[in-house]
Amino acid sequence: MRCDVLTLFPAAVEPYLATGILGRAGTRGLMDVRVHDLRRWAENRYGQVDDQGFGGGPGMVLLAPVVVRAVRELRASRSSGTRVLVPDPRGRRFDHDLAFEYSRLDDIILVCGRYEGFDERIFDLASAEAVSVGDYVLSGGELPALTILDAAARLIPGVVGDPGSVVADSFVDGLLDYPVYTRPRDFEGLHVPDVLVSGDHGAVDRWRRREAVRTTLRRRPDLIVTWWSRYPEDLRSLIRQVAREEGLETSVPPR
Repeated sequence: MRCDVLTLFPAAVEPYLATGILGRAGTRGLMDVRVHDLRRWAENRYGQVDDQGFGGGPGMVLLAPVVVRAVRELRASRSSGTRVLVPDPRGRRFDHDLAFEYSRLDDIILVCGRYEGFDERIFDLASAEAVSVGDYVLSGGELPALTILDAAARLIPGVVGDPGSVVADSFVDGLLDYPVYTRPRDFEGLHVPDVLVSGDHGAVDRWRRREAVRTTLRRRPDLIVTWWSRYPEDLRSLIRQVAREEGLETSVPPR
């Protein structure tokens, strides 16, 4: 995957790209991420990239000509399928399915906003897609851009050393992940569940599945409702059983 990140603060982005999953993806040649300073396409010799918004109100607005010029220049030498993504709280909600979709793309341009946001015309002129990482507002698009890249990178074959860890992640099958433990077995009176040290792999798998269901019912019952039609019947049966144990029958759609 080739990804270009447009930002007014390259120094806030570059260190993270060199570490962890994203750093490993770059080293292995599985991702090529390049960071560009939006001021390179500034309007004048003063480096202007924003102006006051029409109609008044607080905050400065990033200029459409700056962003559109930058995107068009980067696109000129790229494939026709390049997707332009703009982190924006008004956009499509970013989730595991969308991360998987992005992980299969060859070309992405991420445009990071600041201040009051972008001149709305960039979405039409740059064919940009708004993407939201959650129902809150951050001071800039750099953190959401890195979130999108990190989540997508993990799903690119070869990036994560153990593919099994990706398959078992939260949200992959519509459930949150099961609890995990390590040494010591007894810590301040809290014990590791006996099944995890029993050596019975079948029992461990069954415990993990049940605990994943229990955690999802307790913490994110909305996932149960959203994914219900996609669950296999055996999982629906387990969810109903655990919901009865937890007194959470109302979190399960009716038969």
